[in-house]
Amino acid sequence: MPELRPSLAIPGQIQPGSWQHHPSGLQRTIPTEQRDWYDTALYYDIVFDDGTRQEADFLEAAYARYAVGNGRRLLEPACGSERLALKMARRGWEVSGFDGNAHMIAFANERMASARLKARLWEDWMQSFELPKGVKGSFDMAHCLLSTFKDLHSEKDAAECLRRVAARLRKGGIFFLGLHLTDYEAGKQEHERWVARRGSIGVICNTHTWPADRPKRLESLRTRLQNTDAGRKHFQETHWQFRTYNAAQLKTFLRKVPELEFLQCYDFTYDIEEPRQLDDSYADVLLVLCRR
Repeated sequence: MPELRPSLAIPGQIQPGSWQHHPSGLQRTIPTEQRDWYDTALYYDIVFDDGTRQEADFLEAAYARYAVGNGRRLLEPACGSERLALKMARRGWEVSGFDGNAHMIAFANERMASARLKARLWEDWMQSFELPKGVKGSFDMAHCLLSTFKDLHSEKDAAECLRRVAARLRKGGIFFLGLHLTDYEAGKQEHERWVARRGSIGVICNTHTWPADRPKRLESLRTRLQNTDAGRKHFQETHWQFRTYNAAQLKTFLRKVPELEFLQCYDFTYDIEEPRQLDDSYADVLLVLCRR
């Protein structure tokens, strides 16, 4: 789960909740709520929902190509709002998943019930998760696609996460791991922006990433959501840190978990016919790892 930090002001940028000049005089902008965006599962879900079908299509195509054997039991570490679990359950997968945020799990359980679908969801952490009572046997596929893995700040926790996933996959099962590589030479912040709508609710998401601290292997991020709900607009802001990896660091790390064999690499275009080299020529990598 992202770690909340004090607000970081960007020089020259007006912060919501501050005073600014207007022809009619000083006016106050809408205040920003310092709130973990994982606590507002609906808005988070709306931001990322657009690519869900493409992700599900890729997972099924890549599983058919790389898995040894078959089966349709799926584990999703850090499942969030379960948008992908819902899609996969509708396609006949037996879904289990966990997340460290209780708001996400509550939202996910409610949407599964509304869709009259079954999934085993529980609150847990990537580096220490255990299967709850009633969930037995091994899984055929696992996935963690959107850099959530980088929430694990130490190599020990990151390796333990992969070992635990591997222990719960059958031999020949596949783990899909997606993350954003860090350019240590970047001298300025990066900015990503998403705009999404669902019914009467609109969400604008702006995420800023500051240059990495290479010795500490950490980068600071800020996500600001502008939510328009029932005609009312409000801002919320989350600050957290990610562990950093470039391609060489990622390759070295993967060798520490020999239970998982690196098979192939893709990017976030999710084109099954366009595998990529694992290098620093692009940022968003999607690893295909097979349980030995």
